[in-house]
Amino acid sequence: FQDQAMMKTMSGGNCTLNVPAKNSYRMVVLGASRVGKSSIVSRFLNGRFEDQYTPTIEDFHRKVYNIRGDMYQLDILDTSGNHPFPAMRRLSILTGDVFILVFSLDNRESFDEVKRLQKQILEVKSCLKNKTKESADLPMVICGNKNDHSEICRKVRSDEGENLVSSDENCAYFEVSAKKNTNVDEMFYVLFSMAKLPHEMSPALHRKISIQYGDTFQQKSFRMRRVKDMDAYGMISPFARRPSVNSDLKYIKSKVLREGQSREREKCTIQ
Repeated sequence: FQDQAMMKTMSGGNCTLNVPAKNSYRMVVLGASRVGKSSIVSRFLNGRFEDQYTPTIEDFHRKVYNIRGDMYQLDILDTSGNHPFPAMRRLSILTGDVFILVFSLDNRESFDEVKRLQKQILEVKSCLKNKTKESADLPMVICGNKNDHSEICRKVRSDEGENLVSSDENCAYFEVSAKKNTNVDEMFYVLFSMAKLPHEMSPALHRKISIQYGDTFQQKSFRMRRVKDMDAYGMISPFARRPSVNSDLKYIKSKVLREGQSREREKCTIQ
């Protein structure tokens, strides 16, 4: 995840995929423990739901796309709900391009945590935006998971979630069920639309390709004979590893210093 590089490279098996830096993005998924963050990511990547709960420390995934001959890369950071390292969470926010904040509709405390996270993201990104002179918007989805549960179990009203996004056109609210796969595709479609990314990056709008096709994946003429009327393909990298903390810090530093101004800048604190 380095801003200064002209191309980003993804290696897996015998294939090497080059993605333009301008087409590489990071999606950060945040929320309290046991709200279904990893289940939503699993739906996005594999279309599956895992019944067994395994606490997440921090998971990193990468998906690459060939959309009408252009290459895109989406890194996905599935964060811990316990936030054992606040500085790491802040760094994740600084390096994120799009955000999904997840709470459970049957857990009031998880909704309160999302409100805190939303405020923190806006504050952290505002600090970085002031230093880089960027005018980019901040695409964010607030996601109330487990809407398959009985209304008796509901602790958060729909209007409360909608109120969190009412004043920001780049923020949307969805009630979903990762278990039943309800509204998940729609949620990603809206998120990518707000981020001005190709809507074909949504799970239902591209063909899933195995790593075995990696050698031909990036060719502009890449087509699958058995697929008709589709020019968008996605492939998960099975060997992706999270960039080091040092790499992320260098990326942030390069953004702040990009203009090459000599005047001293106020720091965006990472701790």
